[in-house]
Amino acid sequence: MLQPYYDHVHKQNELEALEIQLLLEGLFRYYGFDFRDYALASLKRRIWNTIRAEKLSSVSGLQEKVLHDPACLERFLLGLSVNVTAMFRDPSFYLAFRSKVVPLLRTYPFIRIWHAGCSTGEEVYSMAILMEEEGLYHRCRIYATDMNELVLRKAKAGIFSLELMQGYTQHYLRAGGKKSFSEYYTAAYENAIFRSSLKENIIFSQHNLATDGSFNEFNVILCRNVLIYFNQTLQERVHKLLYESLSRFGVLGLGRQESLKFTPHEQHYEALDKREKLYRRVG
Repeated sequence: MLQPYYDHVHKQNELEALEIQLLLEGLFRYYGFDFRDYALASLKRRIWNTIRAEKLSSVSGLQEKVLHDPACLERFLLGLSVNVTAMFRDPSFYLAFRSKVVPLLRTYPFIRIWHAGCSTGEEVYSMAILMEEEGLYHRCRIYATDMNELVLRKAKAGIFSLELMQGYTQHYLRAGGKKSFSEYYTAAYENAIFRSSLKENIIFSQHNLATDGSFNEFNVILCRNVLIYFNQTLQERVHKLLYESLSRFGVLGLGRQESLKFTPHEQHYEALDKREKLYRRVG
């Protein structure tokens, strides 16, 4: 009795999978945005969030709108790129960075840092503050990249909601902050505007980890909480890109749920801090 129902559900799932495949192929061919190797479960969830927000009823309907309406494309990209971030997110990571990475960086005359998948920039400003407090910001250049132009614009502005500052202050103090956090921003209406001097050595630029290549050699690469949204094929591509972009003895920082285990380059790194996912390239 239930067989016709299961057959119908199976057909619907097959059709949805085909529609998603066509949508992603269309995005790649027409705009150059490549989501084809993103982890399917979270991708599907975000596609349907956009479908509902746009008051549509199918993936095919979204494909038509995205290909013909640039404003819809912007909204869709914003929904597809995961922008979960915070100032000094995972404070213990920054504490470990201060104690285990900063001493190594002191030995360099000039320091290049790449923040890959920087989202709206909170963690980029966190690193700028940390480097300033350690007396290294003046000889450092931070390259902050993301595939999404909208979030990059927000990152470049350096303006965040004032109501978040209480939580960010707690993160900052737990991350080993050395000053009063409010020294780094000016409160205006409901916003916190971060000091323009923090931006002096930051370059914000569009870069897509799925399709773009290496563009410099770095002493530090931070790619935290990005790889978890990719399937294994794309993870391997990105690990290769990060490895090729890191100087010998350079430091790679990954997110809590990410690891170098079972990646093609695992043997080329040693762990500086296993818990905080800080690794040093040795090969």
